[in-house]
Parts: sequence; structure tokens; C-alpha cells
Amino acid sequence: MTVLKDIPEKWFPVFLPTQKKKKTGGKSKKKRTEEERKVKANDREHNEKFQYASNCIMTSKYNILTFLPVNLFEQFQEVANTYFLFLLILQLIPQISSLSWFTTIVPLALVLSITAVKDATDDYFRHKSDNQVNNRQSQVLIRGSLQNEKWMNVKVGDIIKLENNQFVAADLLLLSSTEPHGLCYIETAELDGETNMKVRQSVSVTAELGDPNNLASFDGEVVCEPPNNKLDRFCGTLYWREKKYPLTNQNMLLRGCVLRNTEACYGLVIFAGPDTKLMQNSGRTKFKRTSIDRLMNTLVLWIFGFLVCMGVILAVGNAVWEREVGSLFQSYLPWDPPVDNFMFSAFLSFWSYIIILNTVVPISLYVSVEVIRLGHSYFINWDRQMFCSWCNTAAESRTTTLNEELGQVEYIFSDKTGTLTQNIMTFNKCSINGQTYGEVMDSLGKQPKRLDFTPFNHLADPDFCFYDEKLLESVKVGDLHTHEFFRLLSLCHTVMSEEKSEGELVYKAQSPDEGALVTAARNFGFVFRSRTPGTITTTEMGRTVTYSLLAILDFNNIRKRMSVIVRNPEGRIRLYCKGADTVLLERLHPCNQELMNITSDHLNEYGADGLRTLALAYRELSEDDWEAWSESHRCADKATDFREDRLAAAYDKIEQDMMLLGATAIEDKLQEGVPETIALLSLANIKIWVLTGDKQETAVNIGYSCKMLTDDMTEVFIIGGHTVQSVRQELRRARERMIELSHAKDGGKDEGKEAWAEACFTGNGLKDGQKGDCTTGGASKQLHCSSFPSSASSDMDNISGEFALIISGHSLAHALEADMEAEFVSTACACKAVICCRVTPLQKAQVVELIKKHKKAVTMAIGDGANDVSMIKSAHIGVGISGQEGIQAVLASDYSFAQFRFLQRLLLVHGRWSYLRMCRFLCYFFYKNFAFTMVHFWFGFFCGFSAQTVYDQYFITLYNIVYTSLPVLAMGVFDQDVPDHRSLEYPKLYEPGQLNLLFNKKEFFICIAQGIYTSVVLFFVPYAVLSNATQSNGVPLADYQTFAVTTATALVIVVSVQIALDTGFWTVFNHMFVWGSVGSYFTIMFALHSQTLFRIFPNQFHFVGCAQNTLLQPVVWLTIALATAICVVPVLAFRFLKLDLKPQLSDTVRYTQLVRQKRRKPAGRSIGGAWRGTGSVSEGRLGTRGGSRRSGYAFSHQEGFGELITSGKNMRLSSLALANFASKHSSSWIETLRRKKNNHTPPSTSGECSPAPSNMSGMGPALSNSGSNSSSVLGGSQETPIEEETNTAIVLPSSSHPAALEPAEPRASAQVAPADSSTSAAARTDSPGGWTRSLETVQETLFGRRGCPSASNS
Repeated sequence: MTVLKDIPEKWFPVFLPTQKKKKTGGKSKKKRTEEERKVKANDREHNEKFQYASNCIMTSKYNILTFLPVNLFEQFQEVANTYFLFLLILQLIPQISSLSWFTTIVPLALVLSITAVKDATDDYFRHKSDNQVNNRQSQVLIRGSLQNEKWMNVKVGDIIKLENNQFVAADLLLLSSTEPHGLCYIETAELDGETNMKVRQSVSVTAELGDPNNLASFDGEVVCEPPNNKLDRFCGTLYWREKKYPLTNQNMLLRGCVLRNTEACYGLVIFAGPDTKLMQNSGRTKFKRTSIDRLMNTLVLWIFGFLVCMGVILAVGNAVWEREVGSLFQSYLPWDPPVDNFMFSAFLSFWSYIIILNTVVPISLYVSVEVIRLGHSYFINWDRQMFCSWCNTAAESRTTTLNEELGQVEYIFSDKTGTLTQNIMTFNKCSINGQTYGEVMDSLGKQPKRLDFTPFNHLADPDFCFYDEKLLESVKVGDLHTHEFFRLLSLCHTVMSEEKSEGELVYKAQSPDEGALVTAARNFGFVFRSRTPGTITTTEMGRTVTYSLLAILDFNNIRKRMSVIVRNPEGRIRLYCKGADTVLLERLHPCNQELMNITSDHLNEYGADGLRTLALAYRELSEDDWEAWSESHRCADKATDFREDRLAAAYDKIEQDMMLLGATAIEDKLQEGVPETIALLSLANIKIWVLTGDKQETAVNIGYSCKMLTDDMTEVFIIGGHTVQSVRQELRRARERMIELSHAKDGGKDEGKEAWAEACFTGNGLKDGQKGDCTTGGASKQLHCSSFPSSASSDMDNISGEFALIISGHSLAHALEADMEAEFVSTACACKAVICCRVTPLQKAQVVELIKKHKKAVTMAIGDGANDVSMIKSAHIGVGISGQEGIQAVLASDYSFAQFRFLQRLLLVHGRWSYLRMCRFLCYFFYKNFAFTMVHFWFGFFCGFSAQTVYDQYFITLYNIVYTSLPVLAMGVFDQDVPDHRSLEYPKLYEPGQLNLLFNKKEFFICIAQGIYTSVVLFFVPYAVLSNATQSNGVPLADYQTFAVTTATALVIVVSVQIALDTGFWTVFNHMFVWGSVGSYFTIMFALHSQTLFRIFPNQFHFVGCAQNTLLQPVVWLTIALATAICVVPVLAFRFLKLDLKPQLSDTVRYTQLVRQKRRKPAGRSIGGAWRGTGSVSEGRLGTRGGSRRSGYAFSHQEGFGELITSGKNMRLSSLALANFASKHSSSWIETLRRKKNNHTPPSTSGECSPAPSNMSGMGPALSNSGSNSSSVLGGSQETPIEEETNTAIVLPSSSHPAALEPAEPRASAQVAPADSSTSAAARTDSPGGWTRSLETVQETLFGRRGCPSASNS
């Protein structure tokens, strides 16, 4: 075995981070740690000595023999299942069991069976998928001939033949292909999510081994790194014929790739099965649990503790009773044989009561929760409004465990390209020699017709859109600068071209940007046709021209530019360069100053429009210049140490004194509905952070396009420091500036600022030994840190104003350090928008983990590419967009759909409903079980603490699985407080979920208290009535069986009435289950008390004839009615008063909509309608903005094909705009609650009224002078026409502060009606007095806005 010191140094990064302790010898049962891999071609016996993994994969968990024991073992790892198994064992002990064993085993078996069937079904599909993959056929070279073998039988060291469009069976070293010089093309969408074509090349010495006979004699040995999950690197060496050849990732074909545009190729299997990089990257996704799950586990432990306490109380009571009273009955009621004293009797009584009272933790709770979640998942899958017809993709819930957490999201971390944008680039504008092209409007302001390039150029792409005819005329008249501009675009790239037929060109580009630029040059007469390693062939204005390709100076993220050096047919040598303006303009010749100023102005204009810009330049080279540079480049290329740095220096040397040609502007179109969705989520107090690998300028411009950033923001902070200290200073200055501007805006004094300034920061900003609770103004959860003095923390809490933070990747690396993270979180969370640029996939995940650590908030990550997978897996909820970058993000996600705009329905509709339903379900479930179980507790004081049950044992068995299970399931699956369109119109309805208001410890105790109160009524009312009651014939009714039937009947009726009151949305299933459960109770009870069953099983059915006898007595029904009234009336009274005095947001919405429907015809507008009414957002940018913001071109994140192309090997020929957001709702009751929840900081006393985020044309005088910003909260630019809409205000007779409640529909602008017209048009409501009083708070509760005094519109 190779020891560590013998391993090449370049392999250290691969395995040292996860290095395990070396084995010193001998055989071990555990798999040895592989430190390097040695593979010999065509020698299975040699390779089998190393016991490498076979190519068979197994993702399933069970087989026929192991399913039952393994599945049961897994299920009994759940505490609840183990608890009920323990109870079952107790019930088998006759001395302590008051109940038959079937009362526990029936529900336990039901739960275990349902779970087992679900697990078996899931594993069956895994087996099916595994078998499908393992049984694929592959051609393997065995003993000199190609034979078909199943993938599962392929071994390490085999040589495999792949044909076009086939999947790669294992990780292969490419030996040869049918393409010249061992080239082949692959698609890696299944591996890394990228859909663009990639090129791989074999080692030159094996490239000619194309014949199976030659390959059969190939006996080379590969020594390489051990299996790992790094997709972008491979280190190894090929030893053959006493020579060694270095191997890199460019020589490898990885499992999961597909061979494209290549007839056939041959490869040597290096890694197989679980050792392949694909399988190494498919590690188990960590199990995600919701906050309700965690709370429920805590509550179950509390309930178990409560159960033990009740058992102890009753056991003590038994001991006292047996000692004081029971001893008097020993003569005719002796103790059972094992019991010889009162203490032992109490001990047995304790366990008996644990069995009887175990239903406070019902086993049906867990299976009911899973059924409800499954139903919610199907509702998401079936939602036609989340179906994308364009790509024929429906929304998919890929998990059933997180649905209710969708209603509690506070932070969304989003990718940019492909998530917010379409990742479809279009050539939009350009600047050539100081002249800008692309801004075209006719005299009426309408967009002219798109240009038809076909008459001018038969090779033009028919899908290309451009409108400025001046640019085409400039090309036609032969303008030299224009020709040189498009010549550069046709030559300076690494695009692959495939010509399927004459004139039918297909471009394969590394990035959509490159493809857009080459396509633009193609349409304007400079057509890239084909390339070889040494030439580029183009068609220029109908004339075929072949350039000698001397060098490609490839792109990377540091250089931010690429260049090519070519020799034209006349022998002149030129360097063509394109790159980000920030790096290219500083490399121009001084004579370009005037042109550079003009072009910079154009770049600023393009950047302000949200376009991705790129500067173009060239340089003439003499033969001497070329020869001298070529030699230095050759030396740098062959260097063994610091090769990249030497090449970068060589590139930089020649990319100087260039002549500016112009600039291009490419548009990455926003997806439809992105600005509206972001606006709506922002109104729901959801904070959206954009984490992108793109450059800062591009990300910022997209931020403006989608209205995350606006020119009306108070300030935008840019963090760009390169050292820890500089980043800390910038963050500190940003916080100081926020507090200063906030105080200035609020008219406050400067004491807070002075206190902040005087605070002595040391290290990460703390006074020595000082600690504090830091809570940001824009956040709702407490940040447990010790970063700031308490005065500074208080100032950050009360920040008003809209701020944005933009931070680059290198600054973020410092901000994420342990001593800086609290400062970064505090600063970022005080901002309304955060954009992180140039971040790596790992940094995306680190940002998510940081917020999860410091803010007790639910996070969601959404992305569409393989680089988003780590972020998606780190967040509480991961969402994958099925877009242009493969399906890796979708496969790693919890939910997936095709468009970002569907996020609003996922959260505001499905998420809110799921949270609401689950909370109502849990509240009712705990209530009904405490009401059921606590009757036994009270009965214990009247039966000598003998563990006698109140109910018939069959009633105990069926109560949770028949009589009360279906109604609560129907409520948990179908219930809703407001319709889906109202959830979208009133995004503030989402906030109770973020604050966890509907189910928490307080709500739990309220439910428990109600259940205990109900149990008291259900026991003592029948006990008091029946103790002295008699039948009509004088026979007393005070017997145990009559009491049991009366109490059980009253219980079923009370809990059925209660769920009828709790249900807010009735469907046919609710009616059927609620009333059907009551009917089934009577049916089953009469059957169980019948003479027939008693005759068959006389020892099992003791209540013979009791139901008929009891329910014929009028006093029994009066008792049931009295108990029901005493249980229900206080609940009704409490709810009426609560609705009247302090209505919830959903109550207010329902009532307001009811009033509006009575007073006027419903407008019928919805969010979707608003989009359709104003045109498609996808048609382009959403308006312009002021300011000078420069955008730069964003290349692909990985190295281009430059080095491969120039290697000397022959290549084959081949809707509404939203300008403002609602300000912070400092005066709303929800915000007050949020502040109390954080750190008991008193709410801001600012007198500013934050505008209601809604369509407010009917608000009249209430809004006429409500603030300095009289435009729409969700309004567009000044140029957007105002939509007329007449709404009737709701004027409250008893209030001096009238307020209207309108939906938060994004509009171009909100019309504020004049005071007199609004007042005259107002309709008065003849509502009950309570509602007229409570509606005064309607606007405040919905939008965090107090009604402003009526005033004139002067």
C-alpha cells in the first residue's frame, strides 16, 4: 500500500481534508482507506486484487428478507411508537391492566402498517429505478472482441465503447474517438446542471488506438487519486511503454454524461458504481423537520410528564384509600393474590392509570399529521395556476414533511440567473465609435417593426430580433468601424459551430452571452462558420475568409476578459479583446480618451437599463511583437510552478495600448411576474436576498429591474473591502449611517447616535465584557449575539427608512468569519434588500446557515442550477426551478416549479393554508383527547382509585380511530379562512405564521385548559343529575353503565359541535365526516350493546341492552343537552367577544369583503389579472432609472475552451412596474408583538403613517395628506398611465378616523380621490355596534397603518 509520503503532492487537497487513520497491516473487516487507485487496462485479475467496487448501484434500503425487521426497527426508533409498544406490554400484565390489549394493539398495528406500506412503496420505486439503470447494456472489450454486458457487470479496468447519445456507464479515461485527435463532445446536464456542450480529449498517445484490436493489446496502467466528489478536477498519470503521461479532468468522461455529436469513443473504466463522482455527490440529504414538529415533540414530552403526575396523584390516592377505607372491605373484597399491602396496591394502580390515561398522547396523532401533509402536497401538485404551459411543467411537492413551514418563511435566498431571469440572452444595444444603436422609437412612441435580415444575409438567424435600421445601413455602406466591431464578435469567442446542412448553423456556447454576441455578428453579415485548432472560418459580407488562430487568451473571473490573436489572409496580425469595461478601458491607448468618455456614457446608460455590458477593443501587432510575446507565452505555458500566474502576466503584457471599438449591451430578460412577486412577498414581511455568482454591476441592475432596489431607497451600501478590518469598518459605517438617517427622518434627537459613536468597539465591535441582544429593525426574530452595546442595539431596532446592502464575494468571505458574522447579520438584516455578488456555491450555503444560526427564522433557498444545490440543501426549505440549467437543483429540492412567480402561490396560498390547517388540527386534537381522557381522572376520586374506566373498552378503542378521526382530518385537509385570491390580495395575512401565533405553547395550554374544562363538565353534570334521577317506573338511573353511556354520548356530541364551530370552510367531505361520525357512533354503540353479540361473546360484551335502555330516558337527553350547552356556550361567547373587540386579520378581511360585496359590485381583479392587463413583463426591462450605474459582461464561471482549441488538434466542422414598497409598519399590533417577542423594546412612537400596500382609490380624505409620498405604494414610474378604478370607501359612523380596506393589488399607481368626492361617494355600513367599533382598526391590523385624520386635499 502506498504510504502518505509517497503520494504526489498535488493529490494532497483531494484526500487530506477527510484523511482517516492509516491501517498498518493485516486484514480488516472494514473497508480499507484508499489512498490512490491503480488500474491496469484489460486485466480483470490484477484489478480484482484491490477489491474495487462493482458498477452495480443500490439506492434502495430493503429487500424481501430484510424489509420487515429493518422497517420495524426504524419505526420503533420513533419515541411515540416505542412508548405505545411499552403500553402494550403493560396491558398484557393482568394485575395492572384495566383495558384489553386490543385497545392499544389495533391503533398501533394500523399506524405501523400504514407507515410500512408507504416505505415499501417508496423502496419499490427505488428498486425499479436501480434495476433499470443496472440492466442497461454496454459494449465491453473482452478477450479482443466487443460483447454486450449489463452495466452492473462492468468492472474497473474494462474498456468500453460508447456510441452517440449514449449515457456514460462509469467514470472513464477517454482513450480514443472517431473524431480527429481523440476529441468528443459531452453533455453534463445530469451531472452539474449545465446544458451547454463540453469537449473532452484523449491523451495523444492513445488517440490513434481506434480499432478494437489495438485497444485489446493496450496494457497501460493508470495511477490516480482515490474516489472523491470533485466534479471539476482529476489528477492521475498513465504509465505505458515505459513512459508516463499526465491526466487531467479534460481526459475524463464521468458517469451521468451523455455522448453528443460523436459517432463513437472508447474509454477505460477508472471508477465504477458507488465510487463514481456522480454517486459520490449523491449523499443523503439531511432530514428536515418543521418547527411544528420540534414543538410537537416538546409538547408530547410535557404531556408525558403530565401523565406521570396524574398517575402519581391517583396512586397516592389509592394508597390512602386502601389504608383508610379499603381495609374495611377485606372480608368480602380482598386484594388480588400478589397484593399484600396498600403500598404495593398503589404501585400497581400507578401503572394501571398510565395505561388508562395514555390517550392524552394518542398514537393516531402522528399518522393523522402524515395524512394531512400528504393531502397538502397533492394540492400543490394539482394547482393548475402553478402549471407552466410553456414548458409543460407542473409544480411538484417532492416532500410531505415541510408543507406547514411554507407558511412561516421569513427569509428567501434566491439565485439570479435562471431564477429571477430567463437565462436567455438577447443582443439589445451597442455603441460603435461613439455612436449608439438600438434605442428606436417612432414618432408615436411605438416600437417599430423588427428588421428582416433575410434579403441582406441568407445565413441570418430568423429568431434574431433587432429594430434599429441605422446599424444595418452602417454595415451595408461599409463603415470600417462597424465592420471591425462585428468582425471582433465573430472571431473573439470559444463557441463551437455545427452546420447540419448548408446555411443551417447551430452554435454551442459556454454561456448564453457568448451565443448572443456571435449570433448578432452572424445576422449583421459576419458569420462564424467553423473552426480548427489553428483556424477560424467566417463569411464576411458573403465572402468566405479563413483566419489563422495564433492564440486564445482565455477568460477567467480574475481577468474578466478574453482575447484572440489572429492573422488575416493578408498577413496582418491583430489582437481582438472583449471584457468588462472596468478592466478593459484602463488598458486602452491614451489617444482613445475622447472616445472612451463617450462610450463610458453609453455604458452608464445601458447599465441603468439593467443590461449586461461589454467593451470591445483591438490592437495591431507586428511580426516582431508577436514572435517575442509568443516565446514568453510558450515559456509560461510550460512552467511547472505558478503556471497560472505566469500565463496571466503574459496575457496582461500584450493586452495593452489597445484601440477602443465600442461596447455591447445584452439583456437577460426577467421572468414574467418577478417584480410583482417580490413586491407581494415584501409586503408579507418576507425578506429576499439575492446570492449570485455574477458580477456586482449585473446583479445590481437586475435588482433595479425587479424592483428589489429603487431610486427612492434611503441609501444603498456597497461593501467591497479586501481585508477583515476594511470590511468591519464598512459595516460599522453602514450601521452608523442607518441610525443617523433614521433619526433625521423621524425628527429624533441625536442621543442615540452619540451613544453609538461613544461606544468603544474592540475586536468585533464589543466593549470589553459587554454583551447585548441584537435585533435588527427589519427582522422579527431575536439575534443572540454580543456584538453591540445595548444603546446601539436599540437604535438598530428602531431604524426607519429603506436601505439596501450589496456585498462582493471577497468581502463576504471576511464577513462570514466567526468574529465578524454577528456584525454582518445585524447590518444586513436591517436592510430591506441584500445582494451578494461573486459568491461561490459554498458561500451561498454559508450565508443560509448564518441566518439559520443567528435568526430564529424559517429560511427558503431557490435556484435552478447545480451551483445552487448546497444552498438548497442548507435552507429549511429548498425550491428548485426547472429551467435552462439541468435538473440538479430540482433533484435536491423539496419543491419545484418552472417560474419564480409561482412562489407567491406556494407561500401565500398553499403555505399559509397548510400552516393554518395544521395549527387548527393540532389545537382541536389535543382538546378532544384531554376532554376524553381527563374524565377518567375525575372518576378515580369516586371509584376508590381502582383504575376503573368510565367508558366501555370498545368506545375507548374506537374513539380516536373512528368517532373523531375523520372530522378533524377533513378540517386539516380542506379548511381555509379566506379564499386563495384574498390571500394574495392581503399579504399581511401571512404574518401570523412568521410569528407562530396560531399554534405555540400558549395556544397549547389554552386548548388543554378547554379540554380539562370540558372533561369536568362531562363528568360532574351527568354525575350530579343521574345520582338522583329515576326512570319513569321509579327504577334509579344511578348505575355505572347508564353513566358511561351518557358521558360517552355527551362527549361525542360536544366534540362534534366543537369541530363544527372550528371549521371555517365547509365541503361535502366535512359534512359527511362530521355528521357521519356522530351517526356511526350511535350505530356502532347499538350494535355492541345488542343481544346478538352478547350471545356470541358473553365474556366480551358486558353492556348488553344498556344503550337502548339509557337513550330512551328523557332525563338522559336533557343531561346531554345541558352538558353540551355548558361546554359550548362559553366558547361561543368568548369567540364572539374576541371577534368583536379584537378581530384577527382574516376576520377583518372576510367582514370587509362581505360589506364591499353588499355595497358595490365586486371588482374581480386579481394579481394575475393585473399582470395581464398591463402587458407582459417578459417583453423587457421595467422602465428606466436615473443615476450612473455601469454594468459589465458576465462570462461563464469556468475556464473556456481556449487552451483546448489552440492545442494543435484538429476539430470537426460542425407587467407592472413597482417604484415603492410599503414602509415599515411600526404602529401595527403585529409589529408591536414582534418587538415584544424580540427584546421587549417599546414600539416606535413616530407619528408617520405607513401607507397601506393596496389599491386605495377609495380611501378619500384618509390618505389625502397622509405623508410626503402621495404616489402609490405599489406604483410605477412617472410615465406609467394611471389606471382608473372606482372603489367605495367604508366610512365608519362611530369613528372620526375613517379608513378603507383595499387589497394589495400591484398597480401602476394608486388614485387618491379628492376629499369631497370621496366623502360623497362613501357608503355607510349599518353594521352591529361591535363591528363599527372594531373596523376602526381594520386598516391598522391589515397594513400596519393607523387611520389618519380627515383633511382637505390642499
